[in-house]
Amino acid sequence: MPTSYSRAGAAPVRAVALALSGLLATGLLAAQPAAAADPVGYQNVRINEVTSSNNDTVELYNAGATAVSVSGWKMADDGFSPQSFTPSSGTIPAGGFVTFNSPKGLGDADKLVLYTSGGTVVDRVEWATGRAKPAMARCGGGTGAWVTAAPASTFGAANASGCPSSVPAASRVRINEVTSNSSDTVELYNGGTSAVSVGSWKYVDNDTSHSAASVSSSSPSASSIPAGGYITFNSAIGLGDNDSVFLTDGSGNTIDSVTWTTGGAQPSDERCANGTGWFRTATTATLGSVNSCSGGTGGGDPQNGQLLGGGGSLTSGCAPEAPSGTGSAPTGTLAWPGGPNVTIADNVCAFTTSTGPEGRDLSGLAFDPANPSVLWAAKNKNWLYKLVKSNGKWIPDAAWSATGKQIRFASGSGEPDSEGLTVGGNGHVYVTSERDNTDNTRPRDTILEFDPAATGSTLTPVRQWDMTAQFPQLDTGDKDDANLGFEGVGYVPDSWLTANGWVDPRTGAAYDPANYPLHGSGLFFAGLEWDGSLHVYGLNSDGTFTTFGTIATGKASVMDVTFDAGTQRLVATCDNTCGETHTLLKVNASGAIVPDVTYTNPAVMPAGNLEGFAIAPTTACVNGSREAVWSDDGTYGFGSGSSSYGHVLYSGTFPC
Repeated sequence: MPTSYSRAGAAPVRAVALALSGLLATGLLAAQPAAAADPVGYQNVRINEVTSSNNDTVELYNAGATAVSVSGWKMADDGFSPQSFTPSSGTIPAGGFVTFNSPKGLGDADKLVLYTSGGTVVDRVEWATGRAKPAMARCGGGTGAWVTAAPASTFGAANASGCPSSVPAASRVRINEVTSNSSDTVELYNGGTSAVSVGSWKYVDNDTSHSAASVSSSSPSASSIPAGGYITFNSAIGLGDNDSVFLTDGSGNTIDSVTWTTGGAQPSDERCANGTGWFRTATTATLGSVNSCSGGTGGGDPQNGQLLGGGGSLTSGCAPEAPSGTGSAPTGTLAWPGGPNVTIADNVCAFTTSTGPEGRDLSGLAFDPANPSVLWAAKNKNWLYKLVKSNGKWIPDAAWSATGKQIRFASGSGEPDSEGLTVGGNGHVYVTSERDNTDNTRPRDTILEFDPAATGSTLTPVRQWDMTAQFPQLDTGDKDDANLGFEGVGYVPDSWLTANGWVDPRTGAAYDPANYPLHGSGLFFAGLEWDGSLHVYGLNSDGTFTTFGTIATGKASVMDVTFDAGTQRLVATCDNTCGETHTLLKVNASGAIVPDVTYTNPAVMPAGNLEGFAIAPTTACVNGSREAVWSDDGTYGFGSGSSSYGHVLYSGTFPC
């Protein structure tokens, strides 16, 4: 068993254990908290960007739920001699940044250690020659890999725009789980596509008097980590109740780090989602395998964010449904780039209807691009909602309909199994249907166009387009197969397609909207739950449609589709079937639409049938962030007795 250390004074406890135990037993020595002077939430502050040129600037990021005072904090370089610095602000707001210029200079190969005013190590980063020019940055919302930022630094703002489109293979390795009891074990996970050797890598805890230990001398389970695999090793320098692990490669570049406070790391702290998310205390250690991420929301640990709001009693008939179909996230998935905190954003059992009295099945979501204070929502059992904010919650707009409006097929009959929706360039709402719920063993993959200004409690489409014949694999007579059709849809403006050089699959040449005079001002991308593919259509004003082929998302399923003008990306969302992930797609140099990057949900959210996802337009940005909203098709949350049980909508933040 490795030597363990006390974090109160960072001294070895084996040499003084008997003396201390005697004093404690007689009451002559009282145990003191590890960092009495440390502000609440200090462990949520991370070094987020650093440059060894241009005034040696350092950026700090607060990943927690509350503001943190950095008054009196200090920093040190590789000499470990703390010095005071002058931050751009004495307090870092939740999800915010402060910067400062290093008072002692930073070298081309150096390290940076951050301390509270009480002397507690908060974070630490090391780099080799050339790595901190123009800057080194964390990519992934304060938890991601350290990379050399390109093309330039982004001090005082989120690093996404300064991060490269791909990171080195070693930077896909994450500290994935750690335990500070018994063997003090650390687990590493390789989220890349090739094996990574770690034989020369080192690690150290938050005691700056300790020398780094090598992974190879710490009983590793292997000397390299296979793609998508794990290794574990036992800390030779011990891990305490308030401690950290900092991992570096053979050149001294920081790969990853984790910090925890009292009560963390026992039985373990683990990343949720596995390999990508924020750390939270586990109920059961799963060293050497995928993290279970069960047993709570992580709300007690501000570093992992908090799930806020909720509660209330289920109304009569309201019956949440447990999630099904859990699968793995795609390889290389990154942590949620927005804030770690999420708010439950609806009233309990708010979407009960005559065709769905159990309150379940709210699915597709879309912000109105012309009015970000409006959120459109589709309920599977043929209902459409116009939602507005009231006291922080999304509620039906009483001026439109306090109970939603029922939708029909063009015949005026039937019950569309309405799953996805989007707002077109003409301001109309377009809804996808997988089948007619009155005949649910047969697919009916259609897109229906509704005019939201139409009066009455029941809406019939202005136009509808039926693509059912394109998917014979769904027409088996089995209702489950029929239910795997159009799950989401996103309207993509022609201007984005042409500006990015999209090649028309029909002609093999640059897309020219003028070739399709009846299609309006954009195309529609419908997501097929069956295989995760996107199907591209021009919806013509005469009721016909033009098919522009299929796009692979790299996911097993797609539950919602949206175009985000802020990131200039198409977003394909999948629920727990794909590890609660969002894949952003771009037009590549060859003119094809391909996956760019995939993010998981915030760690505090449940892993359920979260089928709807929407990002507010950039016109709604406040302090560098805008709202993101999810819908839980099962109204289940974390299950009976949890604050999320009976709720559908969750609200978080996404970078502008």
